[in-house]
Amino acid sequence: MSDPLDKATSKAPATLGEGCLSRYDPEDMSPEDGTEFPGARELWETLHPEDEDLGPVETSGQTTPKPA
Repeated sequence: MSDPLDKATSKAPATLGEGCLSRYDPEDMSPEDGTEFPGARELWETLHPEDEDLGPVETSGQTTPKPA
C-alpha cells in the first residue's frame, strides 16, 4: 500500500442475488463492516412508538412476540 489514497477507499461486501433480490452476503461481512447495532430495537421503538401494537417482531430470521 504505497499510495496514501488507498487508505481512503472502502470496499462493499460481496453480494448474493441479482436486481431487486440483491443483498450483501452475510458470510462476507464482519464487525468492521458495521453490521452490529445492539441498540437498534430500542432506537426503533423510541422513534416509532405508534408501531408498538403491530404484533410479533422478526429478528435474525426468527419471529418473537413483542415484550409486554
